[in-house]
Amino acid sequence: MTKTMGDRRRNLKIALTLTGLSVMLGACNTSGEIVTQTVPTDYRQRHPIAVQEGKRSIVIFVGKSRGGLSAEQGADVAGIARDWVREGTGSVVVDVPVDTANSRAAAATYREIRSVLAAGGVPSRAIVQHPYRPEDPGLLPTIRLSYSKISAVAGPCGLWPEDVGPNILNPDYSENRPYFNLGCASQRNLAAMIDNPADLEQPRGETPAYTARRNIAFDRYRKGSTTATSYPEADKAKLSETGK
Repeated sequence: MTKTMGDRRRNLKIALTLTGLSVMLGACNTSGEIVTQTVPTDYRQRHPIAVQEGKRSIVIFVGKSRGGLSAEQGADVAGIARDWVREGTGSVVVDVPVDTANSRAAAATYREIRSVLAAGGVPSRAIVQHPYRPEDPGLLPTIRLSYSKISAVAGPCGLWPEDVGPNILNPDYSENRPYFNLGCASQRNLAAMIDNPADLEQPRGETPAYTARRNIAFDRYRKGSTTATSYPEADKAKLSETGK
């Protein structure tokens, strides 16, 4: 009877020990993410790059005595048309001033803008005129072209919710954890450099391989010849004959 009770107590101790070890191991089995209160330590989670709808716009300055586009302005409008075909998600809105000293010149310039946009591939139904009256009469009224597009953004940066120096009220300082704004500028610059925001979510489809050149390389490989490409003009770029 005594031996049976001792065995039960021993088995109970072993079970409690195993339970404690499993709880400790379960606590160690985390995703590796260290969280400071509600602020993640990883800068990519503190300042994530978000994909949302933004705007692309340009401004055309029009004097009261001249209608039409200059060469530089025509190039800017043609660039807007080219970019709209590639990334536009809505109409091209053209804000044209009315009841101003340059309203007649602006109307003539708008007609030329429509022609340049149409020549660049923007259909007429996607060009929307929006007349407006300037709020500040002291400023030169301009023609504004804008359209919506999908863009990647991050930030805003420059937020300092806590003191980064030694502070009794901030115990995180002694734990050597990164401050909140660290990494924000890098994320914001990376978002600005992304050409196609869809690349953040999925890879692009593969294009067909260039089989003509690949067949030539395979044919040389089967014959035992070198597959290196030789360029007849390569020797002309050399600065020295050393090594020959």
